[in-house]
Amino acid sequence: MKVIAMIPARLQATRFPKKLLRDLCGKTVITRTYEATVGTGLFDVVYVVTDSEEIKSEIESNGGNVIMSLKEHECGSDRISEAAEMVPGDIIINVQGDEPFTRIEPLQDLIEVFKNDTKEEISVASLVHTMEDWHEIVNPNNVKVVLDNNNCVMYFSRAPIPHPRDKEVDVKYYKHIGIYAFRRQALLNFPKMKMCQNEATEKLEGIRFLEHGMKMKMVETPFKVIGIDTPEDLQKAIHILQHA
Repeated sequence: MKVIAMIPARLQATRFPKKLLRDLCGKTVITRTYEATVGTGLFDVVYVVTDSEEIKSEIESNGGNVIMSLKEHECGSDRISEAAEMVPGDIIINVQGDEPFTRIEPLQDLIEVFKNDTKEEISVASLVHTMEDWHEIVNPNNVKVVLDNNNCVMYFSRAPIPHPRDKEVDVKYYKHIGIYAFRRQALLNFPKMKMCQNEATEKLEGIRFLEHGMKMKMVETPFKVIGIDTPEDLQKAIHILQHA
């Protein structure tokens, strides 16, 4: 089973333009993410997938692999789907470009999902961790996911689901962590699948797989994702590295 990591890397970001090229203790954010992903030792090959010549130059100057996107894309899954057509691989993991502290354990867990899925029923795997703080639960930026008894996804929402109508029932709230692992064909099919009402309403790409009948498996992880979405996040990341 050939396992590939792809890191979609868009130069412009609404909240923090050119964040991937910002300096993080002597290296750019995207270079640290690339090196952390390679450093897990889990992948046959790691690619940065970008439409930016600046990012391409940055990664190649540090000895990395780059695939240039030919089209404009609405989401990272669209971008790496285009790239996946160019290279062979059985399992493709989408690692976020703004997560320079990428760890081996969650990625290893995702790969294990497919190794254990001998009947090849799972199309997509991803990660969740539990939330207990109500302010975190009701925050629409935290994507909630409801799971069945086999940890397969029933639904994603920005709203707090399940709704706690009975306060006496012990409810677990799961936050979705947006690292996706795909079987190759599921990823190639993604851009061809029509966006339906629920995805368009929630603006959550994972819903597209559900609306088209694909099975998604979630793995609960204790590891918090440290992403860089704002200048404040970058300062926190600098502090972590300086005190490591």
